[in-house]
Amino acid sequence: MRIPLRPVVLTGASGALGRELSRRLGEAGWPLVLTDIVPFPDRLPAGARFISADLNDGGAVVQLCAGAGTIIHFGGVSTERPFEDILGPNIRGLYHIYEAARCARARVVFASSNHVVGFHERTTPLDADCAYRPDGYYGLSKAFGELLARLYFDKHGVESVILRIGSCFPQPRDARMLATWLSYADLTRLVMCAALAERVGFATVWGASANARTFWRRDDRAVIGWQPQDSADPFIPVLENRVSDNPVAERYQGGAFCAIDYTRDRG
Repeated sequence: MRIPLRPVVLTGASGALGRELSRRLGEAGWPLVLTDIVPFPDRLPAGARFISADLNDGGAVVQLCAGAGTIIHFGGVSTERPFEDILGPNIRGLYHIYEAARCARARVVFASSNHVVGFHERTTPLDADCAYRPDGYYGLSKAFGELLARLYFDKHGVESVILRIGSCFPQPRDARMLATWLSYADLTRLVMCAALAERVGFATVWGASANARTFWRRDDRAVIGWQPQDSADPFIPVLENRVSDNPVAERYQGGAFCAIDYTRDRG
């Protein structure tokens, strides 16, 4: 796979997935500009730079991304939190990312989430153009991000690949992840394809490995030429009965996120 000619900015580089991508893309020789609000905890990949920046600081984000060809956006709050905690990095911060992409004429690879559709029931297979049903403030912020990406493509021509990431861990942990798991290797290949595809326009891809028990069907992966190579299926005998005792979490695709602060009559 070829190497991008222009710098690639990776936000959220100090997080779990950011660190994996930093290492793997660095090993592939990508020209990386890594950024996070906290220090990078690992040795920098060869040729990479780390620049500390707060997504709330629009000027700093625009300056950081100047000259970039791709912004791989994994920054911001990555779990369910109170709305005020989400507001700055995930909403205002994403606006700054898209303003920076517009100024730099860069493509955005946006780490969205399955939690934009978390309140769909598990028995309902979804295509990428399904209705938004976020399962919390985190999922709501990602739905906002997807709509912002759509706006910036329609109004400014900023290309985006939306990655609706499922559960990205070294291996699946429970029965739900038999449907949602995304391996680190498949994530890396997905990001590479999203960044390197010739034309993407506005594309949405389910970020899951080739799992037989998937909740998700059609998307735009053909646009970027990506197919997952790993699968959660070998873990079925060990994990298929590993479920919670919460009926809300087990009913909906978003799992435990749906059950947080859930006050609706469960009957």
